[in-house]
Amino acid sequence: MRPPELFQFSSLFDQLAAAGYQDWADRLQHETALKLTPEQHGNLETWAETWHKLPTLSSDSVNLNSGRVSVSADTELSEPERQHFANQLRAFHPWRKGPFELFGVHIDTEWRSDWKWDRLQQNVELRGRRVLDVGCGNGYFGWRMLGAGASLVLGLDPFLLYVMQHEVVKRFVGAQLPNYVLPLSDDCISGALKAFDVTFSMGVLYHRTSPIDHLQTLHGSLCRGGQLVLETLVITDQSPAVLVPTGRYAKMRNVWFIPSLPMLQRWLERTGFHDVQVVDVTPTSVNEQRRTDWMTFESLTDFLDPSDPARTLEGYPAPVRAIVTARAR
Repeated sequence: MRPPELFQFSSLFDQLAAAGYQDWADRLQHETALKLTPEQHGNLETWAETWHKLPTLSSDSVNLNSGRVSVSADTELSEPERQHFANQLRAFHPWRKGPFELFGVHIDTEWRSDWKWDRLQQNVELRGRRVLDVGCGNGYFGWRMLGAGASLVLGLDPFLLYVMQHEVVKRFVGAQLPNYVLPLSDDCISGALKAFDVTFSMGVLYHRTSPIDHLQTLHGSLCRGGQLVLETLVITDQSPAVLVPTGRYAKMRNVWFIPSLPMLQRWLERTGFHDVQVVDVTPTSVNEQRRTDWMTFESLTDFLDPSDPARTLEGYPAPVRAIVTARAR
C-alpha cells in the first residue's frame, strides 16, 4: 500500500484555478508553503512525525451525517491497538471542535460542535455549493458540510495544531474528499473575490479588532446572492449596542466587540448584506463547552463567576451565541 502523504493541497488549487481563480490559487499555494515550515511552530516536525506513525487503517464505513464524524472497519482494533491509537491521537491535544470517532476511539472534544450544527443546518442549502469556512478549527464543520452535499469546502485557520488535527482525521475519513484546511486567516481573501456560494464565520467576529473589515471580507468572498452563515457572541440588548470589554472577557484577552442583534444587523446591512435572518440565540452551557480527557485545559466552568454563573469572572454577561444568515448583494 502506498504510504500516505501530508499536506496534499494540489487538487484544491487545481479546482480553484479551473473555476477561474488562478491568481488566488497561486497566492494560496505560496502563502501555505510559507506557513508550513518548522520556523512557524516548534512542534510541527514532531506532529508530522507522529502523523506518519499513525497506523495504516482501511475504512469500511464513513459517516459524515451523525454528531460524531466517524470512521469504522469491519475488523475492530484489539484493545491494546485501540489504546495505542488513542495515545497517538492525544499527541494532538487539545481537541476543541468535534466530536469524532475513529475506529472505536471516541475523541470527546471540548465543544459539542454537533449541537451548533443541529441549530443551523436547516437554514442553509449546501448541495452542490462551494463553501468557505473562516476560522474553521480542525475542519469538523467541513465534514458536516460535505455530508450535507457541498461540492468543495475550503477551511482557513492560522493555528497549525488545528491544521494537523484535520490532517489526522482526513487521513482516515478520506484524503480524496474535498474538505481542506489551510493554515491561513481571512487576510488571504483578495477584495471582491466572489468565489463562494456559502461562507461560514463561526466564533471569529468578536476576535477581530475591526468587525466591519471582517464582514466586508466575508462579503467579498461571496458570489452575488451568496449566503453568509455567521455565529458570534452577542449581548441581549434590544437596541443597537456593543459591549467593549475592559481587559478580558471570560478570561479571553482577544474579545473586542460583542454586539446586540440590532447592532449586528446594522453592521451586516452597512457592509453589503441583506435578508438578515436570526436563526438561533442560545446561551452557552457547561454541557456544550467543557473540559474533557481530550481537552484538559480550562473551559467554560472556569470562566464563569462561581457565585453567579450568569456572569463571567469579570462581571460581564455570560456567553450567549447567535447564528444569523444573510445574503450578499
